[in-house]
Amino acid sequence: MKMKIILAALLLAPLSLCAWHSIKAPNIKSLQVIKNDDFEALPVLQLHGQDVLSISFDELSHNYHRFIYRVEPCNPDWTPAEGLFESDWLEGLNNQPIEQYDNSINTTVLYTHYELQFPNEHTNLRMSGNYRLHIIDDDSEEEVLVVELRVAEPIMLVGLGITTNTDLDLNGRYQQVGMTVKLNGLRVTRPNEEIQTFVMQNGREDNMKVNVTPNYITNQSLQWEHNKHLIFDAGNEYHKFEILDPRHTTMGLAGVRWDETTKTWHAMPMPCEPRRSYLYDEDTNGAFLLRNSDNYDAERTSDYVYVHYVLQPYRPYTDANIIVNGRWTTDASDNYVMTYNEESRTYDLTVMQKLGYYNYQLLLTDYDGTTHTLPEEGSFFQTENTYQAFVYYKATGARAWRLVGYQEVTYK
Repeated sequence: MKMKIILAALLLAPLSLCAWHSIKAPNIKSLQVIKNDDFEALPVLQLHGQDVLSISFDELSHNYHRFIYRVEPCNPDWTPAEGLFESDWLEGLNNQPIEQYDNSINTTVLYTHYELQFPNEHTNLRMSGNYRLHIIDDDSEEEVLVVELRVAEPIMLVGLGITTNTDLDLNGRYQQVGMTVKLNGLRVTRPNEEIQTFVMQNGREDNMKVNVTPNYITNQSLQWEHNKHLIFDAGNEYHKFEILDPRHTTMGLAGVRWDETTKTWHAMPMPCEPRRSYLYDEDTNGAFLLRNSDNYDAERTSDYVYVHYVLQPYRPYTDANIIVNGRWTTDASDNYVMTYNEESRTYDLTVMQKLGYYNYQLLLTDYDGTTHTLPEEGSFFQTENTYQAFVYYKATGARAWRLVGYQEVTYK
């Protein structure tokens, strides 16, 4: 018997997953956003630079859909930016069609693969800041997915440092971020009103630190030194597996099988067991790459499989959910909640995924949406994590927040 451990389903708050993007329609799968052919890079572009995002997704049929994309400027907290004219931030045209698409070939699941390069000759951006790119089915006028991206103009210099000598422990379960922002001549008279800062771990927005007050403020810089509000759980290395051919067991898999009744492929990653000590394993901190064994024309020849995740827990959790999380978990958040199986005493989850290489982690989520490190996963100071810092500036009287500082460092 399978049972989802909940106290009151109606009181369950929406989960705060860690993907930047979101799929809104059940017939859309495998949203991938790759910057400059680097699948590990976050979608942070340099203003007036050469950066390009490749945005791709599948629609689960061979029926053509006329999809259009619409770009929208946002504030640092992702609320829509108001008081701007489109000509202020947009160069070119909005509401353009996606013209690159191909039907799948020799797959058990039929799909049409769509791809868009952004910016492009039709649409570019004039201002730094946060943007949402909405993709809409032009026939039904239904929004099918949203891509979040940031555009930076490097005016302020941002320095980041990571230490495991934290204000909570020494070489224990935490990592602490130190940060310096040099204003570089920008006039900042009210830092708490004109500056916004966001510090992330592995691009995650669920546990990011927002507008932490600096320890030191001068007319030339802001500094955060041993600030207790910039302490993160170090966590553990991400789990990983790859399915390059559904007929063969590959890295990180316990097995694969074909279900003759349903005519579907199934893959079983190695069960997740309690990790009581740290063991280094190279990962990509939640990133993923869609591909197959020969990686030739993989966008339309890769099949879909049902992936069965298993956790062997210390105990059932009656006051929280366990979620599978990665940069690929872009469907509705409820799709990644594990259920407790009383017979096997495990947490289970099945997700339909396209062939490729995947990283994932397991998180504990309270009913208010707050995420925590899962005790079974452990938290160890040695864990390799990448930290990002974003600095926004809006001068008194200005109409828009600009992203004027960005930095990324990896603790190894």
